[in-house]
Amino acid sequence: MSYMTEARRMIQASAREFSMKEVLPVANKLDPVKGEIPMSLRDQMSQLGYFGIRIPEQYGGLGLGVFEYVLVTEELARGWMSVASIIARGNGFFGTEAFTEEQRTAYLGRMARGEFLGAAALSEPDAGSDLGNVSCRAEKDPDGGPNDYLLTGTKMWCTFADGSDYITVLARTEPVTDIKHRHRGTATFFIEKERGTLPPNCTGTPVNKIGYHGWKTWELHFDGCKALNLSGSGSRSGFQGTVSGLEGARAHTAARAVGLARGAMEDSIAYAKQRVQFGRPIGDFQAIRFKIATMAAEIEAARQLTYFVAEELDSRRRCDKEAGMAKWFASEMAERVTSEALQIHGGYGYTTDLPIERYWRDARLTKIFEGTSEIQLRIISDRLLED
Repeated sequence: MSYMTEARRMIQASAREFSMKEVLPVANKLDPVKGEIPMSLRDQMSQLGYFGIRIPEQYGGLGLGVFEYVLVTEELARGWMSVASIIARGNGFFGTEAFTEEQRTAYLGRMARGEFLGAAALSEPDAGSDLGNVSCRAEKDPDGGPNDYLLTGTKMWCTFADGSDYITVLARTEPVTDIKHRHRGTATFFIEKERGTLPPNCTGTPVNKIGYHGWKTWELHFDGCKALNLSGSGSRSGFQGTVSGLEGARAHTAARAVGLARGAMEDSIAYAKQRVQFGRPIGDFQAIRFKIATMAAEIEAARQLTYFVAEELDSRRRCDKEAGMAKWFASEMAERVTSEALQIHGGYGYTTDLPIERYWRDARLTKIFEGTSEIQLRIISDRLLED
């Protein structure tokens, strides 16, 4: 199957040029000092339509698919994974699938223009991979309408909580009565807020991360914070709504991992050509050549698996198993490849003077977020061994 149409090649080439000319220099300057993604760069991304790739044209987006989304993602991650990540905060971010038509009309156009970007508060100190175990409480607001609630509890790992225009929160409306079905009684909540601040009755502490710089990740404490219940009165729980969108998110993470690995490989190729030892470029030595060849093969394998998953998603076919495979394989591959790239660079790779260590740090995160590698293996094995 030929995935790469002429239109897709043009999208890819444009994203590659933008990433190398605009994103990479900013990353090299700001990541070492933990600086934030500049608004000027976000404005350029808005003009290119990157926040609206998957948003239908009727709402102001590009009306494209997951495939085009992962093409752009890989290229942006080659420059800075955080920039490849921020486009997900548009593109029909988590929770917006539950929007009413009125909300879609009001919000999606702004989202596509990069004017209405989201953050998600899902995990908690005692609920990471086990999101059905959330304990953040949601109680009806006595002074509000039928879908108005007050949130109380703690959330972890909420990236972009301050910079976003809204936060979606997974919270519990009913106590757990059956441990096997603890996901019941959960709902998704929506908090519109002022950009640059946390919402009223919410305080937070930035997490001291080893990577994923460019924006802050927060521990949040809600104390009667006003929120709108997006899950409504239907039978579908907030947990079910959360996990239903993870196939696309995992394809996005696989593409980010591929972009990171490719950046490390391309830098290694350039270094191997110019670094001279024992009177010869180190690229002449078989040990280095074979490392690079292995990198290239693993990157391409991960890329093609990601393309397959994207095509399946765009064709509306179930592919939770394959999405888990792509996310697992690509993230594990990215850690190996970036580590090998650091080895090729020797002592220089272990400095912050080169971007290799950034690729290495960020690659390690891809094995954790959007479901750990172990969770992906659980999903894959469950599908293979189901009755």
